[in-house]
Amino acid sequence: MLEPTAFLGINSESIIRGTTGLFAIADAATGTAETGILQASVQAIVLGLVQGITEFLPISSTAHLLIFRDVLGWNQEKYFVDAIQFGSVIAVVMYFWKDLRQIVSGAWSAFQQKAWDREEWKLAVGILVGTIPALAAGYLFKDLIPESPLVIAIVSIVMALLLGLAEKIGSRKRGFDSLEIKDGILVGLGQMLALVPGVSRSGSTLTTGLFLGLERQTAARFSFLLGIPTLTIATLYQSRKALGNIDSLIPLIVGIISTFIFSYLAISWLLRYLQRHSNWVFVWYRLAFGATLLIAISLGWKVAS
Repeated sequence: MLEPTAFLGINSESIIRGTTGLFAIADAATGTAETGILQASVQAIVLGLVQGITEFLPISSTAHLLIFRDVLGWNQEKYFVDAIQFGSVIAVVMYFWKDLRQIVSGAWSAFQQKAWDREEWKLAVGILVGTIPALAAGYLFKDLIPESPLVIAIVSIVMALLLGLAEKIGSRKRGFDSLEIKDGILVGLGQMLALVPGVSRSGSTLTTGLFLGLERQTAARFSFLLGIPTLTIATLYQSRKALGNIDSLIPLIVGIISTFIFSYLAISWLLRYLQRHSNWVFVWYRLAFGATLLIAISLGWKVAS
């Protein structure tokens, strides 16, 4: 019997072999794509761990992410690493949700009653005013500051010494109810230093708070609250590309979830830790981190471009 494709000069067995070959190629491509997504997702989990822990401890997330990616040879785009900070934003907002609601509602009530001495009003104004210096400086100077290992090493050592000095001379007698608008302005100016890679946003604000005589836990708590607007706006601005990159959507979601989990744990742990302990462990760690980088640089190590 004449095959339906015979009049075209095509053998059915050839069609079957060709189709099978196409399916094999498609399966191989799918397998490669799935492997790539899986690998990127695993890397996103690890980067989320590093970002989540170092964002809120006074040791600089930018420094650790830059060094960590280079040592492991991972080549994620910077916008991807910036975008997983959404997990940190979600974590800090969720952790301090009750505080934020109380501050906003209390500030609104104080505004209506013209009760300018209310704690919530002073906190709200202090946070808003303290956000302006970091946002303005970030907009003007962000692209002018290089993320180089040498800068990170030197800055890490300098910030360690400043944190140690704040531990030594800070009175640590002021509680949360003593915060004034001027504290928001001064801590906000300290937050502006975090534009320099290696400074650490939480480290600079915590150090400033200690110099102002705040208790350790109060300084850390105010640092987190003050950082919410800046961290949120900076993350939105820096991660515009990642949100439109469909290829990296799954690893991005995985990275955000990982960052959220470890950020929340880091916030909770640090506030409990500072109730009974000092910041000297972070001082010594930052000194060791900076010194190790300087030694590595002197031996010829360079960050891959």
